[in-house]
Amino acid sequence: MCFTKCARCIGFFLIALAILCIIANILLFFPNGETQWAREKNRLTTYVWFFHGIGGAGLVMLLPAFVFIGLEEEDCCGCCGHRTCGKTCAMLGSIVAALIGIAGAGYCLIISALALARGPYCQTSSGWTYPFENSNGMYLTDHSTWSQCTEPNNVVVWNVTLFSILLGLSGIQIILCLIQVINGLIGGICGACCCQQKSQVIKIHFTLISSGAV
Repeated sequence: MCFTKCARCIGFFLIALAILCIIANILLFFPNGETQWAREKNRLTTYVWFFHGIGGAGLVMLLPAFVFIGLEEEDCCGCCGHRTCGKTCAMLGSIVAALIGIAGAGYCLIISALALARGPYCQTSSGWTYPFENSNGMYLTDHSTWSQCTEPNNVVVWNVTLFSILLGLSGIQIILCLIQVINGLIGGICGACCCQQKSQVIKIHFTLISSGAV
């Protein structure tokens, strides 16, 4: 069934993206590769502690990913009264898993966008603050302002890069889950039609047998 093969491919892609999101989120705790800022209190942007890459686009995304991968082997025995029609139930059920994936990736996308808009938390001449909080994200294209952050080193580049990666990866995850929603819906409908046709054929066959025509 081509629909299950498509779901399987989507599942493998989602696992790869989930792993990348987890790695990106972990790196946010160590600006410029330094571990001291994670140990000290109030030295990282608050959005890092939302675990949007580790949880939302990471661990949560693994659930629909494994569901999609397992669809090819799923038989959902008894659906429509026939083992061969079992994948219809599984395909329709995968829509729920895809919606869970959309929720997790959507959470990561929103937090990443908010983090980029607010900018990093860093030490400036005025102390520890969010120097770009009121810039409406204009600092992203004005690299000359990044020097305002003196500690942690290269924190602006670090945050912008990793939050942008999380934003992009979660966006791709949403698109893949939406594709699976469509794939599961079409696969389920086509499978249901197949079930009905097979049921009619079997009924006709049994009718012929009972009437002695066969």
